[in-house]
Amino acid sequence: MVRVLERVVLASGNAGKLRELQALLAPTGVELVAQRALGVPDADEPFGTFVENALAKARHASAATGLPAIADDSGVCVPSLGGAPGVRSARYAADAGGPKDDAANNARLVRELAAHADRSAYYYCALVLVRDPADPQPVIADGLWHGEIVAEPRGDGGFGYDPHFLLPGLGLTVAQMDAADKNRTSHRGLAMRALLAKLADARLLRAVPAT
Repeated sequence: MVRVLERVVLASGNAGKLRELQALLAPTGVELVAQRALGVPDADEPFGTFVENALAKARHASAATGLPAIADDSGVCVPSLGGAPGVRSARYAADAGGPKDDAANNARLVRELAAHADRSAYYYCALVLVRDPADPQPVIADGLWHGEIVAEPRGDGGFGYDPHFLLPGLGLTVAQMDAADKNRTSHRGLAMRALLAKLADARLLRAVPAT
């Protein structure tokens, strides 16, 4: 018998991701709770792909709580840098001996791109939901958001690389966008809508949000 999702743990301690995913899930009636609120530590992310890391995080959170779990693994990918930071986006500065924080990550990205004319980039998000730790059919969706990297930060919203991620068609960085507009168009918003469509098809949602 299919069990409708009611309470799901988010396998992340990132407050920005929690806010965005809570807003996207709210119309479905699913309660999303951060793993940190349940005393669950962050999982290791040893893999070289977004999907494998997201799956590892989701299984870890589900095993620790007994709840279905959703995990996001995402980052900014820059073709001029061979796809970096990519899966190492949250640890980009730390990989070079610096601190693990947004300011240091952005500073390294801008520094590495200084010699390149092509500043195009894209955000990528892989979302995974598992109903239990051994779920043999994890629900997987992804999303892509194209833009370019600017040297000077603009705006004070968002998190991560948002102040440096420019959307040329809007003339705004993601950090200058309204939160609701970001959720409608972002890589995470696209991935979540794709995930929700799959969950609706599997009859795992009490209510299906309008697209």
